[in-house]
Amino acid sequence: MDKAGFNSILSFIYGKETAEKILPELLAIIDSNKPQSETKHNSKHSLPFTHKDAFLITYGNMLSADTGSTSSETGLARLFRFLEKRNKGSFSYLHILPFHPYSSDDGFSVIDYRQIDDRFGSWDDIEHFKALDTNNGKLKLAFDFVVNHGSVQSEWFRGFLQNENAYNAWYVTRPSDYDYKTVVRPRTHPLLTEFKKANGEPVWVWTTFSADQVDYDFSNPIVLLEFVKILLEYARRGAGIVRLDAIAYLWKEDGTPCLHHPKTHAVVKLFRGIVDCLGLPLLILTETNVPHEENISYFGKTVGDAGFDTLPEAHMVYNFALPPLALYAAISGDAGPLRKWAGTLSLEPGKYFLNFLASHDGVGLTPARGLVDEKAFKDALEEAKRRGALISYKSTPQGDIPYELNCSYASIVAPPGLGTAELRARAFCAVNGILLSLPGLPAMYFHSWIGSEAWAEGPELLGYNRAINREKPAIDTVEKALDDPETFRYHVHQRLNAFLAFRQKYPVFNPDVPCYVLETGEGRSLFALIRGPSKEGSWALCIENIGGSKTKFIAEAGIKPNIAIPTAYKQIEVEPWETRWVMWDKNGTADILSSV
Repeated sequence: MDKAGFNSILSFIYGKETAEKILPELLAIIDSNKPQSETKHNSKHSLPFTHKDAFLITYGNMLSADTGSTSSETGLARLFRFLEKRNKGSFSYLHILPFHPYSSDDGFSVIDYRQIDDRFGSWDDIEHFKALDTNNGKLKLAFDFVVNHGSVQSEWFRGFLQNENAYNAWYVTRPSDYDYKTVVRPRTHPLLTEFKKANGEPVWVWTTFSADQVDYDFSNPIVLLEFVKILLEYARRGAGIVRLDAIAYLWKEDGTPCLHHPKTHAVVKLFRGIVDCLGLPLLILTETNVPHEENISYFGKTVGDAGFDTLPEAHMVYNFALPPLALYAAISGDAGPLRKWAGTLSLEPGKYFLNFLASHDGVGLTPARGLVDEKAFKDALEEAKRRGALISYKSTPQGDIPYELNCSYASIVAPPGLGTAELRARAFCAVNGILLSLPGLPAMYFHSWIGSEAWAEGPELLGYNRAINREKPAIDTVEKALDDPETFRYHVHQRLNAFLAFRQKYPVFNPDVPCYVLETGEGRSLFALIRGPSKEGSWALCIENIGGSKTKFIAEAGIKPNIAIPTAYKQIEVEPWETRWVMWDKNGTADILSSV
């Protein structure tokens, strides 16, 4: 992006007069962050991922100290030690959830964006991660960029309450009687929270997520410029991916839903333009837990200005419809809605899905709206609740609606009553086989990788539903279970590592290799697809049975005419909860993976 492009975006956001005033400062910030090397990274056209890439999502303090230990080892140091032993090439990207000083929400109420919380460690720990060899090269890092809101304990907010000129217009405020019925947000508490200024004057601040998380006012261009500086500091610190947390709620305008505002899209375009202008080896990932069409709009949405409508936005978006559809398939035994939706997925070169099932948050329900029969989906949610899941709600103009299923993904798709630890692990890994076979970058939550189940007492102990999937277990307890063949953790960890290792052998799993989702006839519980051809001329047939009965896969249904599956695999008996991957090239079958 050039000077005219930046001016076009700023003019759309703030008007031409203000844009002219702040453009020189923006350009100065960009100029001061030019890479020292003359070689630029072409983030727009190069393929940033291969079949060897996978993404691990974790907190910096995901593992607690050994049971009874008084060690001063930091959370990041413990995590590094664990990954050095356990990550033998499984993951090439490490997404460390917010590691800054914070006051609530497990890190998402940032106090200081330029420091690392003492409980986690220091920037030296981040340097250690960058040096960790994954067998596929050095570990790459993803940072969380919590743009929408920050902690009430930050120096910025204290300055705001003290009426300091520098921070007077940093936060969104409204009158106490403000009518916010049109506002869409993922919570049900009152939108405005009352605070007292230093002179005793009350002020009501917009708090989308909690009373401890105050929303920044991006209609103040100084706020935008500050966050541009932080973005570029993350790039200098080694971030390979920056995740824009809760970005959909960024821009507030009275009388609108304050969701997916055109100026929010313009801010994302600006961030992307800065990355491309500087040629940074940095990818923008948007986190927008919304229906599918709204979600993919963050690849680039028309906002009504010909000057920059064609400019790209995110490099990557979360594939938010996948977790609820896969969960529904596993609970109901009906993979039909999942197959139908997956068959529609298509992206242009340079755009990527981050495919995931579980995360530090719950399973978003709104992305599945319209993709599953409403009654059937409601029945599946009731079954999930019987298996220990909790439901969180959000406010909409139509009233409060179910927003998120809070659970351990493993405990829901492979409940304890299913059978042995080995059988349950097979069921859980069959659903993860779907994740790992789809085009895009596969992402796995740390607790899934180590076979964690629901932390049932967590919500009561910490006071929020998401705690059910955010336990910080002692490292020695986890290590012991991962080495014990009698445990669920052991079987999950072994199988997932085997899946990832198998996947990394074959370029047919590159993100840009075509994918054909297959009809499965009477195989209601089957999910099947073909990837290929790769540049080397190889193919993959990936089948997962997410049901408890043996089922026959018949390849003739829905096969593209130019795909010749080896005769031996045109009809396959698939065992309950089996994953079967068949790889072949022009010379015949090359390799088979089966979870049985």
